[in-house]
Amino acid sequence: MSKKKLRAAVIGVGYLGQFHADKLAALQDVELVAVVDADAARARQIAAKHGCEARGDARSLAGEIDLASVAVPTQKHHEVALTLLRAGVHVLVEKPISRSLDEADELVAAARRHGALLGVGHLERFNPAFRALAAALDKPLFIDCERLSGFKQRGIDVDVVLDLMIHDLDLVLSLAKGEIAQLSACGFRVLTDAIDIANVRIEFAGGCVANLSASRVSQSPVRKLRVFQADRYASADLQAGKLRVARRDARQGAIAEEELVFEDRDALRAEIEDFVAAVRGGRRPLVAGEDGRQALALALEVGRLVHARLERVTAPA
Repeated sequence: MSKKKLRAAVIGVGYLGQFHADKLAALQDVELVAVVDADAARARQIAAKHGCEARGDARSLAGEIDLASVAVPTQKHHEVALTLLRAGVHVLVEKPISRSLDEADELVAAARRHGALLGVGHLERFNPAFRALAAALDKPLFIDCERLSGFKQRGIDVDVVLDLMIHDLDLVLSLAKGEIAQLSACGFRVLTDAIDIANVRIEFAGGCVANLSASRVSQSPVRKLRVFQADRYASADLQAGKLRVARRDARQGAIAEEELVFEDRDALRAEIEDFVAAVRGGRRPLVAGEDGRQALALALEVGRLVHARLERVTAPA
């Protein structure tokens, strides 16, 4: 007997939300019931593509769906996700989970209270190059992350830390798995009134050190992650889907190198498949609300440090 299809909706079908709709509609065990957008014409366009309903308000979906992807602008994450969670709908919300820790805490608490799952769209966790890198390491000593992007009008409702660096903050937290002992950061405004370029150094209580750089005003896109530990080094090109691992062979006194190339790099499909499987199995999604809250807390502290330093260095003498 075939499994009953899960009823799904996508809230916000702009640039990113349209891809959520594509992936959900393609799953055999999911029925895309509706898409919701404040732009009625846009909602009708995406709904027509997938043969589902177009709605203007997520509240109208209560009792009609089992799960939802929320891809509205960041300032709307809390309002939309909270409404759905209170209706018992399982929610996958794009990163960052919300604008503030208070909002994030309310979302996590609502998910628990109403028996709903809350996942957060930290997409790079599903990048096959990162997953292979994480599997190849057990005690990182130094992590170096570089994430550079050309300037785009889309996404400038938040600064570069919440827009881009938060991806790598989440990756570092998942690799280092420890308390932060020391944190320093700097950043600068370039093309917008928000921070467009930032650098962070994190020292963990367990000894691991991480250095992260992010820019949204660079000419060429770069997404690279390098991790070192006592007996090996791993370098992942997250954009190209490549991983190189160098290991010390103590018996032969040589260095053994391996390079992997991942042809299937559809991280969004993997993310949505994981969330759907979590809903079906009643298990925790790979990136749960608590993980999104942890990444947000670190990103907000980085932002605070960046602004505090800017005020010091730009204050009149």
